[in-house]
Amino acid sequence: MTELKRRPLPHDFHPPVPSFTVTSDDVREGATLTGAQVYAEGNTSPQLRWAGFPPETKSFAVTCYDPDAPTGSGFWHWVLFDIPASVTELPAGAASGNFEGLPEGAVHARNDYGTRDFGGAAPPPGDGPHRYVFTVYAVDQEKLGPDADASPAFVGFNLRFHAIARAQLIGEYENTAQG
Repeated sequence: MTELKRRPLPHDFHPPVPSFTVTSDDVREGATLTGAQVYAEGNTSPQLRWAGFPPETKSFAVTCYDPDAPTGSGFWHWVLFDIPASVTELPAGAASGNFEGLPEGAVHARNDYGTRDFGGAAPPPGDGPHRYVFTVYAVDQEKLGPDADASPAFVGFNLRFHAIARAQLIGEYENTAQG
């Protein structure tokens, strides 16, 4: 990947907060995403589990963002918030299909596909590798504030003021087909 493609991550503009750990059975740090997380193949949200967050955490938010999308503003693939503090894992598919395993009370904002779910990787053919940044935010209140009609930017604005810790996992994907 060229240096020009290394665009900032959304939380690079937020105040520093402590980190905690997020792991996945489906996404490996720095590795290529599997077909399950690709839009045209499985389009399935990955399994995620997290630990080591502050004890004062009142809820969580999960996002997936592609900073390398050729849009000038990146591309939001997943925006989920108001996950109860008692939930420390999402099973694969919790944010796609029939939402099996999605915690009660969790809210999906519309992603950049225009849907309220996980939308898998879909970089343009020949655009090079893209990073898919899965972030789990520990939040200082049970309800973040926005509703399901909020834009990803508005959810991010609220997370800027209410995230007390953050964990991230970055996978990559490249569509090598010729445009």
